[in-house]
Amino acid sequence: MFHLHDVGLTHGNGFVALREVAMAVQAGEQLAIVGPSGAGKTTLLRLIGAALRPSRGSIDLHGGDPWTLSAAELRRLRARIGVAHQAPPLPPRQRVVTAVLAGRLGQWPWWKGIASLAYPVDIVGARAALARLDLGERIFDRCDRLSGGQLQRVGIARVLYQQAQLVLADEPVSALDPALALHTVQVLSSDAAARGATLVASLHAVDLALSCFPRIVGMRDGRIAFDRPAAEVDEALLSELYATEGGGLPLLAGEPATLPSPLAAGGPRRGTCWR
Repeated sequence: MFHLHDVGLTHGNGFVALREVAMAVQAGEQLAIVGPSGAGKTTLLRLIGAALRPSRGSIDLHGGDPWTLSAAELRRLRARIGVAHQAPPLPPRQRVVTAVLAGRLGQWPWWKGIASLAYPVDIVGARAALARLDLGERIFDRCDRLSGGQLQRVGIARVLYQQAQLVLADEPVSALDPALALHTVQVLSSDAAARGATLVASLHAVDLALSCFPRIVGMRDGRIAFDRPAAEVDEALLSELYATEGGGLPLLAGEPATLPSPLAAGGPRRGTCWR
């Protein structure tokens, strides 16, 4: 699916966001990226999604370097990538149904996208995606009438409707309570598994990452600190990763703790989502 070769990114002000990142992910894999604030998780996802161009190294995405493509080819490539944002870019006055259907704008002819603004072309499909996230009844609401957590779920419903081959989720459940966050990640994971799609998620809650993803990538100071199966990620490894986080490890319940719940309880680790 994608391969990063010694990738680095330096911003125009001289700040080095990523350093010597190497990673290979096969089609259908699911992995979570964890690490302290400012570690480079969001920047890494933007590079993988061809939204940012690396300053050094190269990216092999869907069998080629996206930055050698023409503008039209790059747009088609991006249409095959679904992105769930921490703060979805949804216009306040836009209706939820329109926001969800926008997931396929890159796949539709231009006239279909314009027609859908006047009258939604697939209300049934949009409602089905929203219903998976317990939002089916909000389909005709305006986005400015939703809470932050509901907006996050609308953004995820858009990705579900898009049916992308590669799904990148950047802190997609940060505004949700623990039970709803777990359910939402389960929906993302099961959808990707059913379609054979690749899922890469940046998560603040360490226990959620360990519970729902078979592979964990730890980032710190713009570098990959470790890349291991979830079963091999222990307390010592995580404590070192979050050494500068004064309150301890960030957990789904919202309060830092010394030990993430799945490790302490010995819960399941591969795709089953700890409860």
